[in-house]
Amino acid sequence: MSVTAHSFETLFPLLNPKPAQAWPAPVPDLPSVEREDLARLRASLAGTAAAKMTNGAELIRALEKARRDESIPTTLAPFDALLGGGLPRGKMVELTGRRAAGRFSIVISALAAATSVGEAAVLIDLGDHLDPQLAEANGVDLRRLLWIRPATLKQAVMCTEMITATGFQLVVLDTGLHPMPGRRVPDAAWVRLGRSAEAHGAAMLISTPYPLTGTASEAVVAAKRSRTKWLGRGKSPRVLAGITVDLTLEKHRHLKPGAHASLPLLAPGAMDDPSPGAKGNTADSPSPPAPRRAGILPASRGRAGRPLSSADEGRP
Repeated sequence: MSVTAHSFETLFPLLNPKPAQAWPAPVPDLPSVEREDLARLRASLAGTAAAKMTNGAELIRALEKARRDESIPTTLAPFDALLGGGLPRGKMVELTGRRAAGRFSIVISALAAATSVGEAAVLIDLGDHLDPQLAEANGVDLRRLLWIRPATLKQAVMCTEMITATGFQLVVLDTGLHPMPGRRVPDAAWVRLGRSAEAHGAAMLISTPYPLTGTASEAVVAAKRSRTKWLGRGKSPRVLAGITVDLTLEKHRHLKPGAHASLPLLAPGAMDDPSPGAKGNTADSPSPPAPRRAGILPASRGRAGRPLSSADEGRP
């Protein structure tokens, strides 16, 4: 298992061989019993003033509760709408889909959205699909991203549980394509991940080719490729222009399941066909693969949709 990060000593000092004096000590649980002097002060005030008065412990609890009610948007409007605004903090969301279903593009968009606003994020990349240079070109701040590449599913789950306890606000586990390396883990492991996310207020996204988390997840979104668009016709080379992904909310603890949304994913570098008179061709059947390098294609200004990862095209 390998770990890659920028400014590693700053992001993850627990693994630094030097003494970690700067690492903050755990904050003890604040007592829930009201102090006697505070109770007497509230009793001496008028009703409205006493209701508005709060101490430091109550303020900390209120701020923590308000933060956990927030969501981390992925900036993909159809995906966020299915989840009621984005990835909920303190909850685990599962994204399922086979090859060419757009899963890794959604993962990259979530990482870019979180790191661009100053949040620290971690990607446990079991499929080893991340290209750091292309990810940075699509908005991922690598200085705020910890990249872990485990060898088996068991290692990936163990890394996810341990790293969540360190305070990362967005934790993403991508298990890659089918078949996944290593044996399947017990259902209790996913329950522990869900409890860890809730205990530390982290938004957790599990990206898998088929359902794994069971009842431990807050929501399950299924992704399926519906259409593929190619540029070029006749004997000219075909160039992939993008795909359209159908998203379905399979399960949610607070929303009615069954909602559908359509998500277009574009390959901006292939939007303009260089051959004169060529027209776009939309086909549901497989077409010749585009001659492109694996990774996240660079974003294009003024275009709708989001970048398409070649991992989503079915190529490792």
